Amino acid sequence: ASGASLGLKASKLMPDCIKKHIILTDSAKIVLEEEECVVVHDNSDISSSIASGSFGIDAMMVTPCSMNTLAKIANGIEDNLITRSAGVMIKERKTLLLAPREMPYSPIHLENMLKLSKLGVIIAPPVLGYYSNQYDVDDMEKFVIGKWFDLVGIENNLFKRWGNV
Repeated sequence: ASGASLGLKASKLMPDCIKKHIILTDSAKIVLEEEECVVVHDNSDISSSIASGSFGIDAMMVTPCSMNTLAKIANGIEDNLITRSAGVMIKERKTLLLAPREMPYSPIHLENMLKLSKLGVIIAPPVLGYYSNQYDVDDMEKFVIGKWFDLVGIENNLFKRWGNV
């Protein structure tokens, strides 16, 4: 749930031409229901269309990603829609981005991230880039989201790029 608003903001900032599917953990639903009115996939519905390789999802971002979810994905535990869909992305060799939100990282966290990275999963925690002249929280969030979009191939102008500062 922590950081769920950043993931929702990423969804809102995606270009309209991108079809978005949102899955929330139960904890994230509680947080967002208090803050926003959101329609989402049920995380317990592992038979949802997005859990099938034949559905044709191009990329998946888990933003934020708890260490519990990251560990399940790293070890092939597909007990909910998020972990099942992530497993499909790995199986289908599609773009999967995980944004771990907790720090500091334990050796177990780092091993799981390394394991996933070796499988082609993008590990992209929400880390600020101080060169882009961020002046407020909105600028900081747009920088992180813009970097995530870059990594999954979504064109954007959400932050000032190096050389354009």
